[in-house]
Amino acid sequence: MRVNEIFYSIQGEGYNTGKPAIFVRLSGCNLKCPFCDTDHQPHKGMTEDDVVRAILDYPSDLVVLTGGEPTLQGIETLIQKIHQIGKSVAIETNGTQPIPRGVDWITVSPKAAFVGDKGKPVIDFAMEVKVIFDGVHEPDDYGIVAPHYYLQPCDTGNEEKNREIVKQLIEYVKGHPKWKISLQTQKMLNVR
Repeated sequence: MRVNEIFYSIQGEGYNTGKPAIFVRLSGCNLKCPFCDTDHQPHKGMTEDDVVRAILDYPSDLVVLTGGEPTLQGIETLIQKIHQIGKSVAIETNGTQPIPRGVDWITVSPKAAFVGDKGKPVIDFAMEVKVIFDGVHEPDDYGIVAPHYYLQPCDTGNEEKNREIVKQLIEYVKGHPKWKISLQTQKMLNVR
C-alpha cells in the first residue's frame, strides 16, 4: 500500500467533528482540485499488517481512510483487518469509484463542479455528503442519498475572500435548510 501518513487527531469536519480518530492517509488522487491543501503524493510502502500495527498504537475506535482518494488502492482486506482489531472504518472519498465492502461510515465530497465530469460521483448513497462551497458554484448533492448534507467553506488562502465565502454560505444555508455548515475545526484548533 502507498501510505502518505498515519496519525492520531480529532475528526475536524462533518458529522463526527470532535471525535478522536486514527487517520490513514493513502497516497494519490484521480482528481486535481484547484483548492486542495493536501500533499498526498509522498508515500512509503506499507503492508496491510504494517498499517494495522500502526493503528494499534492509538486508543480511538475510529479509523478514517482518507487521501488523496483511498478507493484507488485495494483496501477491502485492510478494512476487514481493522474490524478484526475492534475498530470501525470511515472513508472520505470523492465518490468517483465504488466503495469497498465493509466500510462503516461513508463521507463523500463530490468535486465535479471544480474538475468537470471526471469528478462526477458513481455512488448513490453515503452517510454524509460534504460539498465545498466557493460562492460561485451552486451546491449539488448529485442525487446521493444521505442522512446528513454539509457545505464547507472553501479555503482560498485569502482571508478577505474566505470571509466573503463564509458570509455567502451562511445566507445560502439559511435559504436551503437541507444543508448544514461544516467548518474545518482542525485548522481552527491548529491540529492535523
